[in-house]
Amino acid sequence: MKLAVVGATGLVGSEILEVLDEHNFPYDELLLVASERSVGKQIEYKGKKHTVIGLADAVAAKPEIAIFSAGGSTSLEWAPKFAEAGTTVIDNSSAWRMDPTKKLVVPEINAKELTKEDKIIANPNCSTIQMVLALEPLRQRFGIKRIVVSTYQSVTGTGKAAVDQMMAERAGETNPPMVYPHKIDMNVLPHIDVFQPNGYTKEEMKMINETKKIFSDNTIQVTSTTVRIPTMGGHSEAVNVEFKEDFDLAEVRNLLENAPGVIVQDDPTNFVYPMPITSHKKDEVFVGRLRRDESQPNTLNMWIVADNLRKGAATNAVQIAEYLLENKLV
Repeated sequence: MKLAVVGATGLVGSEILEVLDEHNFPYDELLLVASERSVGKQIEYKGKKHTVIGLADAVAAKPEIAIFSAGGSTSLEWAPKFAEAGTTVIDNSSAWRMDPTKKLVVPEINAKELTKEDKIIANPNCSTIQMVLALEPLRQRFGIKRIVVSTYQSVTGTGKAAVDQMMAERAGETNPPMVYPHKIDMNVLPHIDVFQPNGYTKEEMKMINETKKIFSDNTIQVTSTTVRIPTMGGHSEAVNVEFKEDFDLAEVRNLLENAPGVIVQDDPTNFVYPMPITSHKKDEVFVGRLRRDESQPNTLNMWIVADNLRKGAATNAVQIAEYLLENKLV
């Protein structure tokens, strides 16, 4: 089995390699792929030196699976070329997510929809993945009417240059290279991605549209505010969800405790609740601050945290690849 990691030199690419190792993913040959400026670079992985190759050479090698984390424009241009060569592409960018001909997959929710014909599979947005994974067992039991979500997202979601900006500001540098339009250290930016004509950002619209697609339910009303904060380790979300039916908090907790990929951390008396600092390098989605919204019926407040580079990107993509192999879909 030949596996390609496209964008292997980036933040998510490095995380994908870590997750592949931790999951003991079965491959016979690993191709590390990146842009032309990185071709020829040596990457040491699992005690062996790998030479980075270009996209054209990777297509010619005809890997069974290619995990992409190289940006939307690269995915739009190259994913079809890999697919034509018989490769199944799992893409981390936003390029294919809302394409009606492509599946948008969180394995615990909808991997069963995948077939051998799905040659380009979209990985959802990181902030969407952690929310829908935590909501899925509750949706199955109570039905969802409306979701209000506010996010508190790590600078790692923007990439290495954003981390460099924050750390330079923290070190007191006066004019560091700027990725954000404002200082990020000791600050909060209510702005992730590009503003749209309706006043929402692209990130907010991703959460709205992707949630409906993953749940295959356009009747769910979703509104979102996405915020960048000066943290590393994971994204946090305050989620207010209105169900179609009333619920019992004990049953909600039980459903979440038994949901695959979810860990409940909900003991406020002892200050136990999910935090980015403790979710770092973990594959699971952490849920806490479970409480009834006392302002309206059938509504729950919850706090959801996950490492955006892991379940929000690398882990979800690797889990899709594992599903494909286990079910002989490649």
